[in-house]
Amino acid sequence: MSGVGFARVEVVGAGLAGLSAAVELVRAGATVTISEGTPRAGGRCRSYYDPQLGLTIDNGNHLVLAGNPAVARFRAGVGAVEPLAGPPHADFAFADLASGERWCLRINDGPVPWWVLVPSRRVPGSRLVDYLPLGKLLKGRADQAIGTVVKPTGPVWDRMLRPVLLAALNTEPAEASAGLAANVLAETLAKGGRASAPRVAVPTLAAAFVDPAVAWLAGHGVTLATGRRLKAIRFAGDRVTALEWTDGEQAIRADVAVVLAVPAWVAGALVPELSVPDDHRSILNAHFAVAPPVGAPEILGLVNATSEWIFTHPDRISVTVSGADRMIDDDREGLARGIWGEVVQALGLTDTPMPAWQVVKEKRATFAATPAQDALRPPARTRWRNLFLAGDWVQNGLPATIEGALRSGDTAARLVLGQPLVYGPQR
Repeated sequence: MSGVGFARVEVVGAGLAGLSAAVELVRAGATVTISEGTPRAGGRCRSYYDPQLGLTIDNGNHLVLAGNPAVARFRAGVGAVEPLAGPPHADFAFADLASGERWCLRINDGPVPWWVLVPSRRVPGSRLVDYLPLGKLLKGRADQAIGTVVKPTGPVWDRMLRPVLLAALNTEPAEASAGLAANVLAETLAKGGRASAPRVAVPTLAAAFVDPAVAWLAGHGVTLATGRRLKAIRFAGDRVTALEWTDGEQAIRADVAVVLAVPAWVAGALVPELSVPDDHRSILNAHFAVAPPVGAPEILGLVNATSEWIFTHPDRISVTVSGADRMIDDDREGLARGIWGEVVQALGLTDTPMPAWQVVKEKRATFAATPAQDALRPPARTRWRNLFLAGDWVQNGLPATIEGALRSGDTAARLVLGQPLVYGPQR
């Protein structure tokens, strides 16, 4: 293999970042071993059978966009055939539970944003001048908070920017990084509706991302070892010399590289003096075992509600609340009843009793996407020549998203291989 400095690679962690790294390495001809500390692959993007619901569900509703290049590359590379569902165009349905208003943002396909000229396509009550701050935000810097670049008030902020940016950044948008927001908008809204159309894994995240990757790796001779947790890393000079697993210590020869694709707090504990984000935000998801009403939108954004996004699947209705620290410790049944009441109102399910439900809490779902926390994100290359990092918390120019996780894995693999980077940090 041209440019390869390592004969073998140990990938630690089988979330999407680790799987992405492993796939890219194997495609280049490297010999790869991948180990995962939990019972299954997928990390925070996992699917499981929930006996309380009697359904297989995702831990959360992870949205991607039609123009995400790493998502498309990864799925094509592993032969994923399960579709990503979503509207054919960048149509975002919204409902204001306080006023009863409903509208649909309809972003035109091309990069020239003529949709803001058409009242029926934009936010109700907004004027053309209200969209000018988008230009300022596209120039936002990593050291700026969004609230210092644009005024966090008005109909466009309340009914478009805040809900969209909260979903992307999982941090209250006014205090989040303007640089991260600018990068997200530059790759989506600035490219038009063709790149901005929302996509959701169908029927599950595992079917759309994880299972095809694990099967592809197995087909190429790579065995995934689950339940194998890394306890410590041994260093000498400028390289990793050993990995201490729960099942024993493994010597790492000079021609072996290690890709560490574990959560930030785990990496920080394993690698001395490694700078990692140390402030995290939670996400709460509620799932209800009931079919949605006929004609319900696949994705519905809510304003003036606890619930933020409703996702309708053929066999269930799921709700996501981002930046959910304020309620993450609340009683689960109380949360389910409150959220179900908003679902009833939003989808017109009057007199429908609450069905079987499940509430999934991710207390450390993502790093807080603030300028200070973004500055703590390390690059994929470390000071040890055979240790590389992958994960949505590693610096890649994006917030903690599926797209960012996949990019980080690809970047780590290419550094191992000595190949040019496809996805470098943007800022």
